[in-house]
Amino acid sequence: MQGETRNDAKFGFTPQAENWNGRLAMIGFVAALITEFVTGQGVLHFWGLL
Repeated sequence: MQGETRNDAKFGFTPQAENWNGRLAMIGFVAALITEFVTGQGVLHFWGLL
């Protein structure tokens, strides 16, 4: 593992992929909360899906 950084973009089932998946999920969750707080309606209603 010498010469590699933990946050390098790699493909497949790797620990780095799990890190990025978790980070993007947290960003999406916070974005959904902010959308709901600002607009007063859920994300699906905001997008017109419900």
